[in-house]
Amino acid sequence: MFLTKQHLKTASKLGVALVVTAGLSACATYKDEFATINSRLDSLDTKVQGAAQSAEQANQSAQQANQRLDAIEGRVQQLESAPRRVPRG
Repeated sequence: MFLTKQHLKTASKLGVALVVTAGLSACATYKDEFATINSRLDSLDTKVQGAAQSAEQANQSAQQANQRLDAIEGRVQQLESAPRRVPRG
């Protein structure tokens, strides 16, 4: 069977249509992949913010503990330098 000009035009149009369809389906795949990546990034961002808040709270607790230790340090030094008492009995 010989190909006519009309057959060649039809085949050419069909080929272009296939290429365009494949290209559009690839775009849809990329959109899905970007949506998945963005979702993961949002999740990681939330976790990082939570970790940062926990670290800040731990830092504040440590500072408060250091302040309490500083407050009793003078009393401890005073007790250590006081003369020894003789036990009764």
